[in-house]
Amino acid sequence: MKSFVDYSSNSDFSIHNIPFGVAVFNKEYIGCCTRIGDQIIDLATLYDLGYFDDIQGLDDNVFEAYTINEFIELGKPVTNAVRTKIQTLLQEGSALSKDQKTIEEAFYDLDKVKMMMPVHIPNYTDFYSSIEHATNVGKMFRDPANALLPNWKHLPVGYHGRASSIVVSGTEINRPKGQMKPADADKPVFGPCKQLDFELEMAFIINKNTEMGESISTKEAEDAIFGMVVFNDWSARDIQSWEYVPLGPFLAKNFGSSISPWVVTLEALEPFRTASPVQDPEVLDYLKFEGDKNYDINLEVYIQPENGDQNLICESNYKHMYWNMTQQLAHHTVNGCNVEVGDIYASGTISGSDPKSFGSMLELTWRGQNPLSLSNGEERKFIEDHDTVTMKAWAEKKGVRVGFGEVSGKIIPTL
Repeated sequence: MKSFVDYSSNSDFSIHNIPFGVAVFNKEYIGCCTRIGDQIIDLATLYDLGYFDDIQGLDDNVFEAYTINEFIELGKPVTNAVRTKIQTLLQEGSALSKDQKTIEEAFYDLDKVKMMMPVHIPNYTDFYSSIEHATNVGKMFRDPANALLPNWKHLPVGYHGRASSIVVSGTEINRPKGQMKPADADKPVFGPCKQLDFELEMAFIINKNTEMGESISTKEAEDAIFGMVVFNDWSARDIQSWEYVPLGPFLAKNFGSSISPWVVTLEALEPFRTASPVQDPEVLDYLKFEGDKNYDINLEVYIQPENGDQNLICESNYKHMYWNMTQQLAHHTVNGCNVEVGDIYASGTISGSDPKSFGSMLELTWRGQNPLSLSNGEERKFIEDHDTVTMKAWAEKKGVRVGFGEVSGKIIPTL
């Protein structure tokens, strides 16, 4: 496919992508959109002008909504048809390519829009599905010889998190405060977190509602997953280490998480499927799956100090995940837990076996023992005030590139 819209060969937003998001256009109105290159396309206007008239099931202009929830709830027969239609319209020689009036009305330069939260998120779950990350954390905090807890290879460990504090890329995050217990103290102290961290994650978004008592099998899971975003699970390590026993993270996690503004569909990621790591011991029947369920998605993390340059500190890949999305969703619902449109499920920190692929400062600096050197001469054990953390994700194969753009967040002082 070749588009009539020009874009660079290394653009995340090729005609093979067609992601979905929500934007403020010209500071005037909000609507659903897609992107090709550096052009943002107002889908509500395309609908009003009849470009989606032939798509069965798209009976209302759901693109006028402030989130993509209404659109994705229509299900994949409709959403896939819309995505395919957009690809057709963007090709050279299409009816849209010759409709200059519509192009002027519906196409916006990137700097003329502001991206918003793409979805309303009713519920949020964070998994813990990278064996390398779980092993590293186990070595640091528990027995190095028995880093993984006994359940880890038998089920995708996860916990329910706080949905209200998930924000879109570009939103500043206040340094959290809470209780911490320094190693040399006999009682906890209260104050701003001193060990603020990022966690490099991906997340998937649900497109359907189920009833309590229903479950979603690994075979059914992909039909319930609309697409994916890049996810930064900000973490206060010193607060976490004091509070997490016995019920897990609380204030260490719920102060903020950041997501990329573009939701990339599973269909766009289809060419980048890859095999999952071998799971040993064999999993229970409800967690078994067929085919390639992982995705070869390149990941990068950068730290930029205030008035400094970006520093590449991590290069990883989503294919390292031990537990895949279909297993995560099957496990999440096997007990009858219902899901809702817009629910978001984060992967857990994505780390590989190479130290350069570790997806958190906790691992990269080994709990602060080995500080990172930045290009301006500063060092980092954890994230400092006014640092900006940026994560990027893309897949590329045989000249086809599909990316997510980036999720970026700046840490500002405690309120």
